[in-house]
Amino acid sequence: MTTASDSGSARQAAIFDVDGTITATTIVDYYAYFRRRRMGPLAGRLWYAAFLVKCLYYLVLDKIDRSRLNIVFYRSYAGLSTVDIRALVQDCHRDVIHPRRFVQASDCIAKHREAGRRIVFVTGSIDFIITPLAEDLSVDDVMAPSLVESNGMFTGDLNGPPIGMEEKARRIHAFAEAQGIDLSQSYAYGDSIADLPMLETVGFPRAVNPDKALAARASKRGWPVLHWTTRECHGSDSP
Repeated sequence: MTTASDSGSARQAAIFDVDGTITATTIVDYYAYFRRRRMGPLAGRLWYAAFLVKCLYYLVLDKIDRSRLNIVFYRSYAGLSTVDIRALVQDCHRDVIHPRRFVQASDCIAKHREAGRRIVFVTGSIDFIITPLAEDLSVDDVMAPSLVESNGMFTGDLNGPPIGMEEKARRIHAFAEAQGIDLSQSYAYGDSIADLPMLETVGFPRAVNPDKALAARASKRGWPVLHWTTRECHGSDSP
């Protein structure tokens, strides 16, 4: 999904991954929240204990192939009511996303906006989950996958390829060409080695709280490494 602002295209953009970069969250956090909200306290605790065991498999799969993880994980939504889940989105934003938002991310986005750059989210998280965050931060464009719906239920399938790794880079190139964005003068922010293809699309890549593999690449290439937190701190990293 892409939601464009009405202010016209800019020549430069600031492109952000979301989970792990803007917020200390994952796609697992959102799903677990939705499921537990539909259960009683005891049933929710029992379900979550069993779910944590399954998360070990997801963790291993994530290390192997982030895009494959997204395909497999989103099958968990199969059979869930679209109305029930969408009704919980604002609560999920309030209870899960907003408290885990990195303080420096908001400051960074504000500086890029002041510089006239277009603010773009590119994420593997589902579109309707990210929408409240994008609205809070006045993001210009959001590239996020959607879930297929049938007879009021999610099927567990993505409506298109998962947006990760090379697909993120492909989407960014297509977006830049369509909107007249000069990627060589643009910025990108990511936290994982899975974001490497995205970071390589721009002239000014930034690694945010990077995993070990991305930290090594950033060090080798001389990319700035930013350390962001969910707590107020003195000073902040500049764009």
